Amino acid sequence: MRRIGIIGAGRFGASLAENLSRRGVEILLLDRDGETVQRMSTMVSSSVQGDATDKETLVKAGFQECDTVVVAVGADVESSIIATLNLKEMEVPSVITKATTDQHGRVLARLGASLVVYPDKERAQRLARSLLARSAMDFFEISEGASVVEMKAPKQFSGRSLAESGIRKAYGVTVLVIKRAPGPDGKRETVISPTADEVIYEDDTLVIFGPDLLLDAIAE
Repeated sequence: MRRIGIIGAGRFGASLAENLSRRGVEILLLDRDGETVQRMSTMVSSSVQGDATDKETLVKAGFQECDTVVVAVGADVESSIIATLNLKEMEVPSVITKATTDQHGRVLARLGASLVVYPDKERAQRLARSLLARSAMDFFEISEGASVVEMKAPKQFSGRSLAESGIRKAYGVTVLVIKRAPGPDGKRETVISPTADEVIYEDDTLVIFGPDLLLDAIAE
């Protein structure tokens, strides 16, 4: 199971933690405010009160064992910079940091942040989905609010044709490609621009285009 750390439980950090937790991800959360930590404790795997500018606090909490850490304290520029430096020194594989201005973002990029984001609540949902992606093809944002996502075929569609599944009518999205599971010979069939009669099987992978909120609904 992947372990993702989140520093800061403001609107963005809390929304990101909620989205990831609902998808079964182990979340390590740190925030300075005790009441916030207590409130979030029922939602995440581990919720710790502390200051991310103190490297020892991060080490004791176990952030060095995370695959990715998101620094979601953009409003406190000094804290976000020092926390990012601490995480880089701890050799966390991927450090994603929230920025509030372009200048702030440039500083974070120079410090070695893997990704700098300028988020709102909707972008937190998209970031949650991208953090779960197995490859670059799993999540690709086409435009503001619309993406292409590669996902395992939902169980409710198994054994039904695209027409019978009602995926376009019910969710307002388009299936662009169906990738079949490898056969006995190891070869994998790929159906591009499938017709309405094409059947979806349990082990299929679907490449779907649509609005982010509707893609989230299918994933859930």
